[in-house]
Amino acid sequence: MSGNGLKPSRMHLADVWRTAGVGLRTRKLRAALSALGITIGIASIVAVLGLSESSKSDLLTQLDRLGTNLLVVQAGQGIGLGNAELPDTASAMVSRIGPVDEVSAVGSVNANVYRTDLVPASQSGGISVKAVETDLLESLGGTVAAGRFLDDTATEYPAVVLGSVAAERLGVTGLEDRPLVWLGGRWFPVVGILNPVDLSPDLDRAAIVTEAVAEEYLGYDGVASTLYVRTDPEWVDAVMDVLPPTVNPENPDQVQVSRPTDAIEAKAAAESAFTNLFLGLGAVALLVGGVGIANVMVISVLERRSEIGLRRALGATRRHVAVQFLLEALILAAVGGIGGVLLGTGVTAAYARIRGWGLLIPGLAVWGGLAAALLIGTIAGLYPALRAARLSPTEALRTT
Repeated sequence: MSGNGLKPSRMHLADVWRTAGVGLRTRKLRAALSALGITIGIASIVAVLGLSESSKSDLLTQLDRLGTNLLVVQAGQGIGLGNAELPDTASAMVSRIGPVDEVSAVGSVNANVYRTDLVPASQSGGISVKAVETDLLESLGGTVAAGRFLDDTATEYPAVVLGSVAAERLGVTGLEDRPLVWLGGRWFPVVGILNPVDLSPDLDRAAIVTEAVAEEYLGYDGVASTLYVRTDPEWVDAVMDVLPPTVNPENPDQVQVSRPTDAIEAKAAAESAFTNLFLGLGAVALLVGGVGIANVMVISVLERRSEIGLRRALGATRRHVAVQFLLEALILAAVGGIGGVLLGTGVTAAYARIRGWGLLIPGLAVWGGLAAALLIGTIAGLYPALRAARLSPTEALRTT
């Protein structure tokens, strides 16, 4: 009996691929538009994850470079507190704290700076004047874009360093012409221009001189308004607690202590929230692409009834028909997924290059994106495939 029975119908994998490919090639535009929906969804997910990781990597690199052990001490601001100045003993007292490695004071100078002496004194240009110690730039981890920072020579002779924004507002783009600025009623040579200082944006909009020069030529009283304190990284929290009573024992509540890198970490947290939002939007786009594939496959089943009936009459089983239509959906999803990964990677690379970030595409974005595309394709193609498989040969062939 078993030797005379009919052998089960078989279809080689190559034949399945060929049959599914023919079905898609005969409807190229429809197939391309269906795959485009998946491409947009996957590209969105890959780009969002890639940009998030690249940005986060840049922020972590920035934190590593700047260090998280810098503390900023300022006089409290508020009604009845008077001028925002620290006690004149603040710097010396803070330097006595054991875990403190460096203390650098910055004071505000009551003077204006102009590019020429013809500008009315009522126009300040939004540029402040700061008196600093020569080790300030090292404490802040800042760098010089042109020239040099203030050194021991600048403590005896008038010289000024401009923050990046201040230099732009004054029209000082370089030091080739040995520019001068009119500061506090006298000419000061510009000896340096700073790059943006991440940990102290106020310095970007300032003209910077040494404390000695500020006292001799600009009437500076020598009282600091800000202290930049570098501590042992293991003792940051403890030092933050003791700084207010150390700086101002009588009124510790009038001393504000902050850590500038907290803003960078908060920025990273905010970007993570936006990442989750955009991932949700990418998932919606991917879902829409899956609905598009399902719609195309259902229409394809309706249009190809006669083809299905003919194949069934020639010996194709329900399983063969189901596999054919399911494979068509998977091919559409795979093409869309690969295109989405490439497009998302390209967008990430272009944007990262514009922002000066290192390119970082997580493996989860690539392989997860492809897996998501195939999963969506499977779900989208399952119902049309089962519907095609349920058609009987006679019913399908009667359809014109």
